[in-house]
Amino acid sequence: MNPNGVNFENKEFPFTDTDFRFIQDLVADRTGIVLSDIKRTMVYSRIARRIRQCGVSDFAEYCDLLKAGDESELVSFTNAITTNLTSFFREPHHFEYLAKTVLPELERTKKNKRIRIWSAGCSSGEEPYSIAMTVLDHFKNKSGWDIKILASDLDYEMVERASKGVYKEERVTGLDKKHLRNYVKKGKGKAEGMVKMDQSLIDMITFKQLNLLHEWPFNGPFDFMFCRNVVIYFNKETQKELFDRYAELLPESAPLFIGHSESLFKVTDRFKSLGQTIYRKVK
Repeated sequence: MNPNGVNFENKEFPFTDTDFRFIQDLVADRTGIVLSDIKRTMVYSRIARRIRQCGVSDFAEYCDLLKAGDESELVSFTNAITTNLTSFFREPHHFEYLAKTVLPELERTKKNKRIRIWSAGCSSGEEPYSIAMTVLDHFKNKSGWDIKILASDLDYEMVERASKGVYKEERVTGLDKKHLRNYVKKGKGKAEGMVKMDQSLIDMITFKQLNLLHEWPFNGPFDFMFCRNVVIYFNKETQKELFDRYAELLPESAPLFIGHSESLFKVTDRFKSLGQTIYRKVK
């Protein structure tokens, strides 16, 4: 029985401690994500779907499939486990700070009119599209600016979906009228009930599948970064390594935005907290 009181021996697919430990180790090895014991119910629900889709009989047989090194299924397994909970303008104080402080500051200081942004852990794209809307709101009547956003995620399927900029209409109900009018196109006919992000947003963003723990095929620098609700799954040692790598790609005083449940306290001294999970690089 797990910490939440669930008896996994009586479920559709028995899920032993051995199965769970194997999955914990495999996830940690492939992604750096540390799955605590309280995540066992979540793991069961997500992998049970893969068991049905693969046509195997139970968790033990599915684990054997993964042990055999089936790369296609390893990718599907990784995608199934990783969390993709997001929304447009999630944690709105970050976008307020971006609009009122960061972008005006960049406009004053960037004499070459070149701005580069990284959304690390972009999931299905709502975060980078929200960044792009905020950027275009500020620079829409200012000519000559070269602004690009790199949006990366571990999950290839999420990256592919995000690059299309197409969502169910219900996903944009929280956007204000100005953003809906300027940046969201309603589908018609067969596409009714769907929306598409304006081409001006899509053109600003490059979507890329990327494992943050592997080599990065770029050198920066970035003028600011979003890395929200990503490192919460990593242990402290991995977090320190990751934020040190981020610091190398950011100029002094560049902003870094992290998730509401994350903190850099006792993780790195290369960023200074400005409050509300907003940091500035200091060294």
